[in-house]
Amino acid sequence: MSRRIEIEITSLNGDVATWRAAGAKLPKGILNSSLIPGGPVVGNTYRADVEQYMEGIEILSVMAPKTASPVDPRNERLELIPTVKSGPDVVVTYAPKGRGGSRREGADTRREGGPSRREGGPGRRESSPGRRESGPGRRDGGSAPSEGAEAREPSTRTERTKRPPRNPIDRDASSSTPGERPARGPRTDRPARGARPPRPAGPVEPPMTTTHRNSLLATLSPEQLPVAEQLLRGGMPSVRAAVAEQNKNATAQGRPTIDATTIDRIAEELLGKTNLALWKDRAAGAIGAGRELRLRDLRAVVTSAKTVSLDEEARAQLKELQVSLTARLEHLRTQWNAKLEAAIESKNVKEALTLVARPPDMSTRVSAEMAAKVVAITSESLSAETDPTLWKEIVELTVDTSIRRNVKPLGIPNDESCKAVAIHNAGAIPEFAKLLGMKVPPPPPPTRIIRRPATRRPPTRRAS
Repeated sequence: MSRRIEIEITSLNGDVATWRAAGAKLPKGILNSSLIPGGPVVGNTYRADVEQYMEGIEILSVMAPKTASPVDPRNERLELIPTVKSGPDVVVTYAPKGRGGSRREGADTRREGGPSRREGGPGRRESSPGRRESGPGRRDGGSAPSEGAEAREPSTRTERTKRPPRNPIDRDASSSTPGERPARGPRTDRPARGARPPRPAGPVEPPMTTTHRNSLLATLSPEQLPVAEQLLRGGMPSVRAAVAEQNKNATAQGRPTIDATTIDRIAEELLGKTNLALWKDRAAGAIGAGRELRLRDLRAVVTSAKTVSLDEEARAQLKELQVSLTARLEHLRTQWNAKLEAAIESKNVKEALTLVARPPDMSTRVSAEMAAKVVAITSESLSAETDPTLWKEIVELTVDTSIRRNVKPLGIPNDESCKAVAIHNAGAIPEFAKLLGMKVPPPPPPTRIIRRPATRRPPTRRAS
């Protein structure tokens, strides 16, 4: 989805202008000078509709800088004056520490004139031998009967005993003192802060260029430009949705609406050109990616050429892509045949069946000679002396291949699970029914592949 930003022109080089975000260093890029109305001026600020992609930012259209609104010609605005706060909204008051109940009781007693606990009243507790009778926290200033004036001096506190180490193994360490934690060694298993693990090398997404789209937009008139932009974003549905939204806003604001029929006619005239420009950009990106592009993405670009009316340049691109696709398929088929021959020579039944079930391309078929060899080694492996676990694995792999009905197992192991597997797959491998003495069931139905319904485009109306 596009968004609008303000850009500043930094330099000009023929038909190419460099830009950056207004008031900032990044983002930045290049654009075609024809997109700027009236020609670009270095240092001027413009409004631009941009589209964010993985490889960078593409500028779809450029407009003149924003001026004063016609609703507010004198550029008058409402200013919001913030309210000055005189103090904090919430005041937190903490309760005093200690046992407040006994202190409140003593305070009430002193207010009433009665004897307090410290003055020898009835609520005073008897002092134990280990209880301090004087200290820096005494309020009455009295002296203990046995210590005299020295009791009023602050008594020294005994030092706290240091906490022993939590781990009992650390107590026996000769290099550390009690209560100290031994120094840790450097961690080598954790990566350094800020370092990212290397990304695995593999196929990349097809890059999307904008060269042909920009060239198309540069040749259009001002009334065709917004229609072409909507066609590049989402085709005819995007154009009709934009027209409906604009008419809805115009009706709400009391402004005249636009004629949807005229816009549809302009869009139908530009639809072929925009589709061609989009395909050319996809083809250019696929050609630039080379062998790093995934095979399915390359095939998708080649297949989509059937829905576009190609010109000379597009036909040249399609021919180059078809040559690349054919070369890659031939290379994969050669490797696949070599692996299949090696698996047959080593009598690796599981590897051979896996290769037959998964060819490199849907159009690749196993040759008759190779198929006969795979059927022979598979039939020999499916005997009564084979391990039941291996026997069931071979049966499951055989069912997934196209040669399953030609396989003739020699026997079934004396195991209930193997017999159940043979009964279940008797329709795919008819020889199991003969070994079990049962009627051959019909073959299983083909597996249905659920695909998304293709988006149908409305029929193009041609001008008479």
